[in-house]
Amino acid sequence: MARSSAAPVKTILLVDDGDDIRVTTKWFLTSFGFAVDAARTGEEALALFNPAVHDLVVTDNSMPGMTGAEMAHVIKLRSPSTPVLMYSGNPPDDRSCLDLVIQRPTHLLTLKDGADKLLAARGQRSVISGRCED
Repeated sequence: MARSSAAPVKTILLVDDGDDIRVTTKWFLTSFGFAVDAARTGEEALALFNPAVHDLVVTDNSMPGMTGAEMAHVIKLRSPSTPVLMYSGNPPDDRSCLDLVIQRPTHLLTLKDGADKLLAARGQRSVISGRCED
């Protein structure tokens, strides 16, 4: 029996309170072969987050309740090796828990390139940033 040479599907947890942005971004990432779970809030994302399932977290910053930066801090406490990419029109000053920041508006291919970069780096080492403070 021949072995499949296809790489395993990478799963992204996408967090954005903007319905249009979340739906469009999910569709875009899915079109490139990613599996995407989506959440509207940081709290919802933390309830969904599973480091055994999610290879990358992509988040907005300005959301009701918990900000994306605050959520990234909790993600890094739970799973320091899970990369967090902030894709936001209003990124925070403190980026210590973020592995990459892409400011909107930008072309969605910039997001795909950032996701690819972080996922490739995750495969090469166990902890990406290690910068996030307790």
